[in-house]
Amino acid sequence: MNKGGMEKKHEWFVTLPSFVWLLLFFLIPTCIIFIYALKSQDIYGGIEPGWSLEAISNLFDKDYTLLIFRTLMISAITTAVCILLALPVGYQMAIAPKRFRKLLILMLMLPFWTSFLIRIFAWKALLHPEGFFNNLLAFLHIISPNTTLLYHLGAVLLVTIYTYLPFAIFPIYAAASKFNFQLFEAAMDLGASRSQAFLKVFLPGISKGISTGAMMVFISTTGAYIIPDLVGGFDSEMIGTRIAQKVFVERNLPEASALSILLALVVFLPLLAITMFSSRPKKLELELRNKE
Repeated sequence: MNKGGMEKKHEWFVTLPSFVWLLLFFLIPTCIIFIYALKSQDIYGGIEPGWSLEAISNLFDKDYTLLIFRTLMISAITTAVCILLALPVGYQMAIAPKRFRKLLILMLMLPFWTSFLIRIFAWKALLHPEGFFNNLLAFLHIISPNTTLLYHLGAVLLVTIYTYLPFAIFPIYAAASKFNFQLFEAAMDLGASRSQAFLKVFLPGISKGISTGAMMVFISTTGAYIIPDLVGGFDSEMIGTRIAQKVFVERNLPEASALSILLALVVFLPLLAITMFSSRPKKLELELRNKE
């Protein structure tokens, strides 16, 4: 057997476990969800035989349109704020002395050493009417003593940004740590200010890290349901919250499956558009090179 055939067999052998994992735990469950979305609910919370488009047709209800808009709005705001906060943090981590980098990374990893639910309940205690933040803001006369910080959209945004901020910091730091800071210094030597060099040299140089962090935060936020359920109210319900309600409370598996498909489309279509938009300059560059 020739060398090329041996290399291909080796590649298939190496990638086979990943294919099997994706097949068993991603593709097959996704197909089951699509099948359930075309079924009807029985009175015992199961699936009736036969096919039905009732669950799919319910997605065109005005209530779900508002739910999609709110989910996208919360996810977009969370992603934008996380990226804006992560950029200076990732930059400072990249230029920090090596002996401090591990300490900074450890500080960012510390929250992950505790349970996700415990962290959310900690925020719930801080935002409670008798909690630290409510008493502090009331003492400073920023809010009235009767103001409630919990159970509205602002609380959901605050806790969501706190939760997913590390998912934006780490990709940006990884890209910034590989950035050639001599380009940054060269731009300043040529007359650019530090802010101009940051915007025109540093940010384009870590664009992949920014896009990766944005995708990680956006995808994670669109599927969130515990945070809106624990610290949010009726005006902050998201698609993930409604899916959990359909599964655990109403036992309506067809409608929960249809909502899951809707959530997948909400995540997939913007990412597809971003991928196609980012690949266009590369295609144009290749076409220009071929013409030359």
